[in-house]
Amino acid sequence: MDIEHIRNFCIIAHIDHGKSTLADRLLEITHTLTSKQMQSQVLDDMDLERERGITIKSHPIQMEYTHSDGIEYVLNLIDTPGHVDFTYEVSRSLAACEGAILLVDATQGVEAQTVSNAYLAIDTNLTIIPIINKIDALKVTGDIKSVSNQVVDLLGCSLEEILNISAKEGTGVQDVLNAIVDIIPPPEMPGGKGTRALIFDSTFDQFRGVVPYVRIFDGFLEKGMTTQYFAKSGSHEITEVGVLKLDKKPVGRLVAGDVGYVVTNIKNVSEISVGDTLTVKSNLADKPLPGYQPIKPMVFSGMYPIDSKDYEDLRQSLEKLQLNDGALSFEPNTSTALGFGFRCGFLGPLHMEIVQERLEREFGMNLITTCPNVSYIVKTKDGESIQINNPTDMPESGGIDTILEPCIKAEIIVPAEFIGAIMNLCTIKRAKYLSTHYLAKDKVQLNYNIPLGEIIYDFFEKLKSITHGYASFDYELIKSQPGDLVKLDIRLAGDVVDALSIIIHRKNAYKQGASLCRKLKEEIHRQQFEIPIQASIGSKIISRETVRAFRKNVTAKCYGGDITRKRKLLEKQKSGKKRMKQLGIVELPQEAFLAVLKIDDD
Repeated sequence: MDIEHIRNFCIIAHIDHGKSTLADRLLEITHTLTSKQMQSQVLDDMDLERERGITIKSHPIQMEYTHSDGIEYVLNLIDTPGHVDFTYEVSRSLAACEGAILLVDATQGVEAQTVSNAYLAIDTNLTIIPIINKIDALKVTGDIKSVSNQVVDLLGCSLEEILNISAKEGTGVQDVLNAIVDIIPPPEMPGGKGTRALIFDSTFDQFRGVVPYVRIFDGFLEKGMTTQYFAKSGSHEITEVGVLKLDKKPVGRLVAGDVGYVVTNIKNVSEISVGDTLTVKSNLADKPLPGYQPIKPMVFSGMYPIDSKDYEDLRQSLEKLQLNDGALSFEPNTSTALGFGFRCGFLGPLHMEIVQERLEREFGMNLITTCPNVSYIVKTKDGESIQINNPTDMPESGGIDTILEPCIKAEIIVPAEFIGAIMNLCTIKRAKYLSTHYLAKDKVQLNYNIPLGEIIYDFFEKLKSITHGYASFDYELIKSQPGDLVKLDIRLAGDVVDALSIIIHRKNAYKQGASLCRKLKEEIHRQQFEIPIQASIGSKIISRETVRAFRKNVTAKCYGGDITRKRKLLEKQKSGKKRMKQLGIVELPQEAFLAVLKIDDD
């Protein structure tokens, strides 16, 4: 295929604006799939994606389209996620493309992730095709003018450049295909020396090992060649190359401009990394492609196998998942309460939730997940700076000078009627107000600086609840700021449970400590001995609840007689319970760790 007749593009949008539905229509019109293969959201092939109705992974697929001028074109489409936690997936997809379709819901208008993804595409120098989707859902056709003006303000394009379509009904989708061919430029002609292919994603196949997905920029790849990499040492023989239809389809050669896969029978997942440049020994390149910026996790949580024998299985599962999810990081960790496990880093709370579910479903792991927290910088009185990813690593309060907490610049787009409710929520979350900007008569953009630690528990749920689902939320990390923070410990029977420790603002400590003790009292099973549950800051106890012991009526067999006989039996029972309290072990159910997430802090 002539490089002039190749188009590499992706679809970017806010959540639920119709990316996957538009992809379905494009696959249908180009006859890429048979009617038997065709189903709703066909590229969302993960169970979690179909259940939640969101895209989690980017999905590449190749289509063939004959333009009205009679020339056949190859279209490589990459469907991308819309949620803020998966922005990394979007940025990886953009690096493999020359153009992007920016999709906007006609009933919702420009939303937070629409803005974020548009800026990502502009920064990557992609050609953008603006499209307004769901015109079939408009009850008042005049609404489309307001949405069109929002798109013009965002991109600086003209009204004539915007396409109006209904992906659900197929209206205007043919115009989209023509625009892809006419507006998006073909890949640049190869200019570098040697073969260079960007590894933009990879999967693990049980029989073939690691299978990298690549975009060829220079040279070609074919069976029998020996690969080399810039970021990793080692080399492997190519046993198969191919393009990505719904399944993998082998071809003889991948050339510059192509998007496809390479099979090299790599068994060890650590031998390859996403963002690396692949080259071949017979045509070595002298410099790598730009690749990706390293990702910094923002939310951390401990993951421990319920059965300690599954520790190695959990390690292997995380390594395989990391291959397919470059934003996941992990390192070994030990907890006195939970044993051996891993401290994992995520891009956000939804990312953490998805990783946990994938480990349980795809790899059959039974896990206990600890309360999520963010990364803090502690400056000691000795002038030392320590990064704290785990509350148990927090130094004693006497040696701390300042604690810096990460902050975000939040952009909330919401109907004007909910401004008061949003401002109230943000005040509770210690947010600093920045500005208000009216996008339309009844649509407002609110900007706040919020500590990241305040949004990782229940912020998204409360935001959606108070706005009846109409709010959209996007954020970017800004510099850390000093905060009056303390470590809140939970003690069971006098011993600190390290897995339940959290770092919170001092003014919320008493309320959250009391709430957490009450929650734990409901979850911890009663024993033969009394269990005190205490919340403490350092050595100071700030709240206490008690799980009462089971009590056997040892005096039931006494019918009358001297009172000293009953007292003797009760004293004997009391001393037995005291001894049991010293030796007994409190078993913590998984619900006890989830109780931290359910603290009602209103």
